[in-house]
Amino acid sequence: MTRGPILAQVIAFSLPLMLGNAFQMLYNTVDSIVVGNFVGKEALAAVGSTTMITNMFVFFFNGFSVGAGVLISQHFGAAEEDRLHDAIETTMALTFALSAIFTIVGVLGVKPMLAFMATPEDVFPEATVYLTIYLAGISGLLVYNMGSGILRAVGDTVRPLLFLILTSVLNIILDLLFVVSFHMGVEGVALATVISQMISAVLILFLLTCTGEIYRLSWRDLRIDPQITVRIFSIGMPAGIQSVITSFSNIFVQSYVNHFGSSVMAGWSCYNKLDQFIMLPIQSMAMAATTFVSQNIGAGDQERADRGTSTTLVLSVSVTASIAALLYTFAAPATGLFTKDASVIEAGVLFLRTNVFFLMCNTINHVLAGALRGRGDARGPMIIMLTNFVLVRQAYLFLVTRFVANIPILVGLGYPVGWSACCITEVTYWLIRRRSWNRKNTEAAL
Repeated sequence: MTRGPILAQVIAFSLPLMLGNAFQMLYNTVDSIVVGNFVGKEALAAVGSTTMITNMFVFFFNGFSVGAGVLISQHFGAAEEDRLHDAIETTMALTFALSAIFTIVGVLGVKPMLAFMATPEDVFPEATVYLTIYLAGISGLLVYNMGSGILRAVGDTVRPLLFLILTSVLNIILDLLFVVSFHMGVEGVALATVISQMISAVLILFLLTCTGEIYRLSWRDLRIDPQITVRIFSIGMPAGIQSVITSFSNIFVQSYVNHFGSSVMAGWSCYNKLDQFIMLPIQSMAMAATTFVSQNIGAGDQERADRGTSTTLVLSVSVTASIAALLYTFAAPATGLFTKDASVIEAGVLFLRTNVFFLMCNTINHVLAGALRGRGDARGPMIIMLTNFVLVRQAYLFLVTRFVANIPILVGLGYPVGWSACCITEVTYWLIRRRSWNRKNTEAAL
């Protein structure tokens, strides 16, 4: 990414990544579709209500993955083979250690976390079963994510996509087999997801081990280097902490929704599944901005890094606006994929149409945050996003439910309020930081 046409490179990098994220989201989305159509709305609510909890684990790990990716990209861009090798071995050793910790902590905390969210009694048993199985097998997802993150850091987004396509198709087949044929309910969809994710982890590890490229994983050199670990966490920990606290804050949002009963919970679940798909270009292009900027900063080309950020921002906002328009127009059929219950569809459509266009603000938030992290500035985006996604959002929810009205749509607006406030703050911060970088570049040139 250090030379050549910027727009073409951003698209070439982002498109396979976006498709890969789409197939990865199909795991949980297909779970919801299958249980919603073949089990019932309580099962749909159970699977959907656990998303905030699983995201808390996955997003923290993804923050660590961002730190590792930036470091690997910079070494790759600078052609520092020995440092690249050490960074990859340390990254994978940390991944295995964190996978074990997350599995133990997650399984032990299932019931307390569901109780904390005020999960209704008719949903609690199935939510417990699904979440326990999912977290018991979460290491497959984490290992795959880190392995594919290493490949993305060196510019390869195609092969991880192929693995995801394969295992996503397998997940669909297993979902239908376990639920429709074996009548296993939420237990069946959870097992199907875990099995598929474990296979994707094995495939990505095989690829990293057998490749002849300079980023090959050497098992005999697997160790945790203290200096590299500090560098990874100094970049990735702010993003990880931000993601965990934001996800934890979203558990409070889920608890507000849970007070309205299983129909609104299921409708909120449908909205969140669709919301995740419109987030795909946002996440993919934010990762493109991080990788593009970090490789060019590693190569010493700051002007190209800035042009890449602007290009990615315009492209991502345009794509998000187009998808938002489609989802707004076809909100009812899209929600109807998950259930035929009229009350659930009504709630899902209401949430979707109210919130979907505000995601353009969130696009700006994530792309600029990705570009800042690519430059090594992880603390600024963390503080900005935590302030707006947590404090502003929770203050809004507290005030509106107590002094205005405790109705579903006002609770659903908690997301757009945080996104909009964050967008204003993030753009302001970016402009200030860019002026500072330009001034330093001018002084260095003189």
